[in-house]
Amino acid sequence: MIHTPLTTDLVVGVAELEQTGRATRLHRLPASARLRAGGDPQVLMAQAQPAGVRLAFRTGSDRVELDVLPTKRVYPGAPPRPAGRYDVVVDGEVTDELTATGGDDLVIDLATGRSELREGEPTTLAIALPPGEHDVEVWLPHNEETALVALRSDAALAPLPRTRRRWVHHGSSISQGSNATRPTGTWPVVAARSAGVDLVNLGLGGSALLDPFVATTLRDTPADLVSLAVGINLVNGDVMRRRALGPALHGYLDTIRDGHPTAPLLLVSPLYCPIHEQTPGPAAFDPASFGTGQLRFVATGNPAEVAAGRLTLEVVREVLAEVVAARSADDDALYLLDGLTLYGPQDEARLPLPDDLHPDAQTQQLVGERFAAAVFGAGGPFAA
Repeated sequence: MIHTPLTTDLVVGVAELEQTGRATRLHRLPASARLRAGGDPQVLMAQAQPAGVRLAFRTGSDRVELDVLPTKRVYPGAPPRPAGRYDVVVDGEVTDELTATGGDDLVIDLATGRSELREGEPTTLAIALPPGEHDVEVWLPHNEETALVALRSDAALAPLPRTRRRWVHHGSSISQGSNATRPTGTWPVVAARSAGVDLVNLGLGGSALLDPFVATTLRDTPADLVSLAVGINLVNGDVMRRRALGPALHGYLDTIRDGHPTAPLLLVSPLYCPIHEQTPGPAAFDPASFGTGQLRFVATGNPAEVAAGRLTLEVVREVLAEVVAARSADDDALYLLDGLTLYGPQDEARLPLPDDLHPDAQTQQLVGERFAAAVFGAGGPFAA
């Protein structure tokens, strides 16, 4: 079979590929940003999980083999996490869904946060394609760190031409995909595929914190369209107060505008989350849910301290509206989308958050469809 080198021409949606002795590691943040993360294990883990990343090529091959080395997270005492899924898309249609056995195990103690890496072996994904030449995408797992070892086929592979508008999006684990069951089921991918745009997903679980190193990454990433989902991690991490949020967001937007002075720039306020609407963070695992088969979260802050500047989702929505209003006179390409129109109280009654914090797979699909209609549809800020 023909061996094809793994390069950024073929691996779409990454900032960098890192060659190691065992495999090619995928990074959605560049090395400069990872350095400035200060070794934070959460952001380093999230950025190595290839949400929105896919191999994209044109080929007449009827068989492609992809050797992968996944890292599976194991939480002793908690239900096993489902295996990461790989979606095969041929000429725009999802035709197959694969999983990878083997790989490394990252064993994490929920009580202490300590982790231990247990190395395993790569596995081979065999991808069968229909006869003739086709445009093929292999979407990698959105929530499982995945390194690539080798790519083989029985006919040549050529990178797909990049002709579509590029949309760069940043947000929390909800944007990364949270409880979606497949990589093409995360809401940004649902929206991007519906709108026919080229997605770069910088959704970083637990790490949408207005970090300057993410702002510079957004500044330096080529983009026609930029969006930010801001709020839930600020609240559930309890990382700042109302006085700091407005100036921090202004500075964040200033940095992005240094690289994208005229691109449509959309702020998305938080989706509905009952535990944090009026109660500050931090969020914590609910001990009562241990051993039940479904970990749940609780808000541990005191609502009485909102008057003193503690953040809730209601407060965040107010501040985002104030910032957009203040900048609107000088920036007519800055927009605000109310996250409650994507998932609000009426939706929560029908589609409750299974862990009280993250949307389920059906809600991911719903949010993606609503975002595509409101933002990419006629009259929307990203309409063609």
